Amino acid sequence: MSSVDSASVSAGPLDGIRVADFSRVLAGPYASMMLADFGADVIKVESPAGDDTRSWVPPVDDHGVGTYFSSVNRNKRSVVCDLRTDEGLARAREIALHADVIIENFRPGVMTKFGLDYKTLQRTDLIYCSITGFGSTGGAHLPGYDLLVQAVGGLMSVTGSLDSEPSKVGVALVDVVTGQNAALGILAALRHRDATGRGQRIDVNLLSSLLAGLVNQASSTLATKESPQRMGNAHPSIAPYETLCTADGPLAVAVGTDRQFAGLVRVLGVPSLASDPRFATNTQRVAHRGELKALLEEQLALRPAAEWSSVLSAEGVPAGKVNSIVEALELAEELGLDPAVEMTDDAGPRTSHQVANPIHLSETPASYRRLPPLLGEHNDATFAALSTTSTGK
Repeated sequence: MSSVDSASVSAGPLDGIRVADFSRVLAGPYASMMLADFGADVIKVESPAGDDTRSWVPPVDDHGVGTYFSSVNRNKRSVVCDLRTDEGLARAREIALHADVIIENFRPGVMTKFGLDYKTLQRTDLIYCSITGFGSTGGAHLPGYDLLVQAVGGLMSVTGSLDSEPSKVGVALVDVVTGQNAALGILAALRHRDATGRGQRIDVNLLSSLLAGLVNQASSTLATKESPQRMGNAHPSIAPYETLCTADGPLAVAVGTDRQFAGLVRVLGVPSLASDPRFATNTQRVAHRGELKALLEEQLALRPAAEWSSVLSAEGVPAGKVNSIVEALELAEELGLDPAVEMTDDAGPRTSHQVANPIHLSETPASYRRLPPLLGEHNDATFAALSTTSTGK
């Protein structure tokens, strides 16, 4: 784990871009954190109760801050604006008028009620990103929760084994993908503004993000008019591409080519399977996946998963044991990927352990400048700074 000295941080590619973040929970805060990591000045606008995830505990870090909140809120300033009061609404509007980008994930119509919607703000250079669960038209009344979208969006129908109930993914993946889409849309809009001087409205929703994220599964459904079935850890179009049993636990084997299959069966001591008519090509292996799995597991049962992972990887066959998250972080560290950073707040002092930004830029890398903020931590400094600048951008 690397340590971060905020004093030595250089300007990022989004330095000078101010983001007013009215979002909460995951998709919006994830998007704004990605922008903040690359230099954007993100002002997190919270209600007096704070972002919902501040209370989603346990677990907490060494300072009692919820790890859910911390995971998507570094590098931001927190201010409190009670939108139910005139003073709070005036402060929120002041922040909005000084922002290059606004991100919000209220139910459709809420920002309009407060006069903080794209049309009311009347800024030709404003980039305004709205994140909803099901869009702002026919699905405006539906609540946008990740579990719900995984269910109605089809992801659960292809997750789990055929003899088990449909299962959600082990993390709020739809929120994360939607946050990435929002960040990408904002960057595209900033590029357009650089060229034309004009901002624009961006609409991103969880259901559309999930459907696009289903990639081959959605594509096959459109082509065949048939919905894929749950296959556990197997792949509908590739074999062997799944977890297989070994002497002490599962091994993930991701064979994508005939060459890799030949290497696999050679290491397992059954090289003749590569020329067996049932398994010579991927199409044939998919057609006979049940027979193939039984033959492979018969050999794999002779040694533990970690040992097979080592010898198969050395042979160029993609294989690995199923790690815990602790083991996954350790693996990334061993590979020199620097998967985590330790941020320190000299004013506290506080520290926060964070998963590093996965995007590596050679000239303007991500930076880690501010710990996930305490509620309203930056009220005084933020409003004092805004009062010294002209209203509007």
